Amino acid sequence: MLPVVDEYGNVKAQASRDFCHHSPEKPLHPVVHLHIINRCGQIYLQQRGPHKELLPLRWDTAVGGHVAYGEYILEALYRESAEELGLHNFLPQGLCNYVFESASERELVSVFAAVGEYEIRPDPEELAGGRFWTPEEITRTLGQGILTPNFEEEYLRIKDALSALL
Repeated sequence: MLPVVDEYGNVKAQASRDFCHHSPEKPLHPVVHLHIINRCGQIYLQQRGPHKELLPLRWDTAVGGHVAYGEYILEALYRESAEELGLHNFLPQGLCNYVFESASERELVSVFAAVGEYEIRPDPEELAGGRFWTPEEITRTLGQGILTPNFEEEYLRIKDALSALL
């Protein structure tokens, strides 16, 4: 079950993931994103698994996932980081919150970043893989159908904040 929230993150109800993704009402539900930046200023992107319902094999934020009902935002961030990348020891810095709407859903996205040299082990059950990209590579790839639309929008929103972290 996922929490249904208002634009400030206040929980109003709960609903199934399926309902949140397929209901015409598009209930707003919280998700977490983590951007991982190495000391060279490269940004780690995950390649979504081929089994994903939405945007299979597209490149996306290093970590992204739903917040479960009753779970704190940082709990979800650490849980998703461990599940997707085997990443446990990092210090996340909050960057922003925003509402993202696609054709099928509305998400309240809490965006974090972590800078450092981490051992990243993508879970092959979750992801097709991952690698570090330079900011120039990402910029050249925008709008070509290689990156997820959510990542592209978010990257343009936070790229200056990511640069400032180095």
